Amino acid sequence: MNSFADVWFSNQGWTAHAFQKKTWSAMAKGRSGLLNAPTGYGKTMAIWFGVLHHYYIQRKVKKGKDTRKLHCLWITPLRALSSEIHSATTLVSDDLALDYQIGLRTGDTSTKIRQAQKKKPPQALVTTPESVHILLAGKGYTEYFSDLEFVVVDEWHELMGSKRGVLIELALSRLKALNPKLKIWGISATIGNLEEAQDILLGPENSGVMIKSAIKKKLQIETLLPEVLEKFPWAGHLGVHMAETVIPIIEKSQSTLLFTNTRSQAEIWYRQLLELKPDWAGAIALHHGSLSNEIRMWVEAALHEGSLKAVICTSSLDLGVDFRPVDTVVQIGSPKGIARFLQRAGRSGHQPGALSRIYFLPTHSLEIMEGASLKFAVKEGMMERRIPYIRSFDVLIQYLVTLAISEGFKAEETYNEVKNTHCFSSITQDEFNECLLMITKGGRSLGAYDEFHKVVSEEGVFKVTSRRIAHRHLLNIGTIVSDAMIQVKFMSGKYLGTIEEWFISKLKPGDTFWFSGRNLELVMVREMQAIVRSSSGKKGAVPSWMGGRLPLSADLGVALRHSMDVIHNPVKLKSPELQFLSPLFEKQRELSALPAEGTLLIENIQTKYGFHLFVYPFEGKFVHEGMAAVIAFRLSKIKPATFSIATNEYGFELLSDSPIPVEEALELGLFSTDDLVSDIRLGINTTEMARRRFRDIASIAGLVFQGYPGKPIKTRHLQANSALFFSVFEDYDPGNLLLRQAYDEVMDFQLESARMYAAFVRISTHAINLTFPSRLTPFSFPIFAESFRERYSNEDWQTRLGKLKDRLEK
Repeated sequence: MNSFADVWFSNQGWTAHAFQKKTWSAMAKGRSGLLNAPTGYGKTMAIWFGVLHHYYIQRKVKKGKDTRKLHCLWITPLRALSSEIHSATTLVSDDLALDYQIGLRTGDTSTKIRQAQKKKPPQALVTTPESVHILLAGKGYTEYFSDLEFVVVDEWHELMGSKRGVLIELALSRLKALNPKLKIWGISATIGNLEEAQDILLGPENSGVMIKSAIKKKLQIETLLPEVLEKFPWAGHLGVHMAETVIPIIEKSQSTLLFTNTRSQAEIWYRQLLELKPDWAGAIALHHGSLSNEIRMWVEAALHEGSLKAVICTSSLDLGVDFRPVDTVVQIGSPKGIARFLQRAGRSGHQPGALSRIYFLPTHSLEIMEGASLKFAVKEGMMERRIPYIRSFDVLIQYLVTLAISEGFKAEETYNEVKNTHCFSSITQDEFNECLLMITKGGRSLGAYDEFHKVVSEEGVFKVTSRRIAHRHLLNIGTIVSDAMIQVKFMSGKYLGTIEEWFISKLKPGDTFWFSGRNLELVMVREMQAIVRSSSGKKGAVPSWMGGRLPLSADLGVALRHSMDVIHNPVKLKSPELQFLSPLFEKQRELSALPAEGTLLIENIQTKYGFHLFVYPFEGKFVHEGMAAVIAFRLSKIKPATFSIATNEYGFELLSDSPIPVEEALELGLFSTDDLVSDIRLGINTTEMARRRFRDIASIAGLVFQGYPGKPIKTRHLQANSALFFSVFEDYDPGNLLLRQAYDEVMDFQLESARMYAAFVRISTHAINLTFPSRLTPFSFPIFAESFRERYSNEDWQTRLGKLKDRLEK
């Protein structure tokens, strides 16, 4: 029984679901656990009423005494979601006239409110991983958290696959030490390794419960097909040309979310829709992470109220936020993953029993195939695993300084705590001691520089005694590292958002660019601010942000290969997407061959641009980049040659100015797994990749100061500083933990070495279908277009590519 839930649900006219009752029962027994249920069915209330029930039962035991200490910490990955949780839980307290207060603390919370929360804590605090660590850096944090009973981690699957998940693990290791009876609950969407997610969140002593809802969310998926099939497509070419097909969908829906994978794409689509429907001004909006908080909050409020017909957005609206008026979602371009596609689909029909409706809009003809693959994957219940970070020493070093700022820490005690996390379960005493050396003496190679002597040991307690060091550290707590950001402001002072410095640096005063759905003219750059005014022009550059690329997931790759297999069986060819693509497949078969399950297609083509080798593993762009480099290395051992490489999600191209000895290479085991690890290291410039990766690691670990609010260090200075440390460690401290971490992250996350190795293992058992087409094929053309675009980036490459496509289609 949960009396609060019974009353509130009755007032709403609702009946509790079985999974909610199970959660309340488990929480009443003092259990921890992980909750998995479809979007829109009340996961938040399943946890929240368990928290309330515990609080008031304990208060009865204490005979009504209210000491007003923090009782529940609710952690979310997004500010928008934090605001949503705060509003929903506060509504419950208001409706039931409870004296249980809920506070909200994110990067947008004012200093005044934060100070008030510190002096007189609310019973519950909704916050983000970074804010939790800022609290741990405060004097008196042990007292602040002394009565904490619950930690709830929302959207745990999203946090687990990032270094922000490591922040959670470390914070929990400290909070569990302060409160051995702490109850931890995670809320997670379905992922391929849900049990592992629970183990990581709850720790090695995991005795928690897994509560899964038996409810199946009703989902309708439809692929939007173009009027004319392009047999020789290139990436993004379809895109906004299909904008007109979206208009009737928006018109017949109450409210629609259009998801793009990048902020640039969101800006382009917003502009395109307004050009087609000028009367929609004010009825559609733009939402992405670089826009000002004021703009984002206005959009979220308008979505709640149902006053917007459509919002063009990025992952900034992916998670958990309850916009009930939204009944339709459009995914523009490949979502690259099954879980991401379902997550976005769940933004529509956000109430029990409602249908989630999602349209998939491909940005080129071959992407239409992904519509069929997504449907197959959803039907088969395929779902990606989230790979957790391990041995993230940059985060550990930051955390140790955080503890040293507040009340200090004892080495042995903290070592035992962090060793009980999944991330650092393999850490040795020597490695922990090296982390201590890094924060006290700058490690083995930076001892001569006082600024790296951040922490001192006083009677066995490690502390920060410098106010300057403490202040700088607090400003840079967190693991989200990006290029230096320029604030975009009107001359009146109105703040629009941020753009990366490298983009603004390419513009001169008078140039125009699109941002926040507006055409803006650059007036001047003053310090780290771009001062702009409105422009009436139609043309302007569209900013792009670094790090916008998403890799194709392994599971979606499997589904894609299944679709290719279906093509060879006319009896199974019932998918409207694959039927629509039949003319393209026929052209591919006519010129070369079609990829098939158990067979690797390789095309050897000569054009006026050189000798091309196209390979189609269907493993995703990131894996293909690594595979291409390894294959190029192996080919060059047979015959010295220089290759240029181009990739897409379906395959890769090696281009040389001399014939490629592919037949000889195949006889020698071109795709063999023998010496693969060695060939990866020799064939790929892992040093340069590690050098780039090290920049973020150095920033997180505090080796490089990122600057003060509004005055960040310029990108080129950050790069130069981190590159200097990298070189110093390479030359004088090759065993440095952070240096080793950079190489490990390149292999694990950038090259996805485990997945690449698995791809080589799979291909080594396949038959090879080597063809010699007389010209580019429908499958090779989009990969060729990638390298062609880079080759002629300063010319009208689209016109030239279009002419080449026309010749191929004759």
